[in-house]
Amino acid sequence: MPIPRNLRRNFFKTWSREMAYVLGFFTADGNMIKNRRGAYFIAFYSNDRELLANVKAVLGSNHKIGKRMYKTSKRSTSYQLQLGSREMFDDLLRIGMTPAKSLTLRLPQIPNTYCRDFVRGYFDGDGCVYFAFLKCADRKRPRPVFQSIFTCGSRLFLEELLSLLKQHGISRGTIRNKRHGFDILLSHRDSLALFHLMYDTVPATGLFLPRKYKIFRKAIKTLYPDAAVV
Repeated sequence: MPIPRNLRRNFFKTWSREMAYVLGFFTADGNMIKNRRGAYFIAFYSNDRELLANVKAVLGSNHKIGKRMYKTSKRSTSYQLQLGSREMFDDLLRIGMTPAKSLTLRLPQIPNTYCRDFVRGYFDGDGCVYFAFLKCADRKRPRPVFQSIFTCGSRLFLEELLSLLKQHGISRGTIRNKRHGFDILLSHRDSLALFHLMYDTVPATGLFLPRKYKIFRKAIKTLYPDAAVV
């Protein structure tokens, strides 16, 4: 006998902080699937099982988080959360998501109140933060490097995302061509601004990926000891 599946099927109908975060994450690492039998699914993918568990919780789901298998890759373990819902599929279409969206992605119309949550969700999916001290031949002391990066296969999406970031405290940012897509590179000061954009209003039990947050916090405490850090 099949196990009844719980799910907040109206989740993407109304904007909220949770919805904006999950939508941001889905924009980065989600997919919409219609199979040969006409069934509709949405799926989330991540190397961080904890992140999928948080998404599963806010969606009110009791679906199983499975492992992704790669036939031709030696990638580290990855996980997936797949949900059957024509209603969610259609709501994501309405918002602007599409199947096979990686190269054609556009930034959805996000209410200003929820921009920081969407950005944090996307960053937890397709963003990274880097902090280290690098030795340079022309310097006696190692040089600190603090950078944050958003990646995507769609340059247009990143152009629209960078425009949004500039409305919320980021002053510059560079879009670069990569081997398999594009990225936005933010340097020291803009990474500090990004930290405050993404985390200043996140409660202790909020939706965010702790390992990325901890790198930001370490960098800021080291480089800007007088800066306010949540």
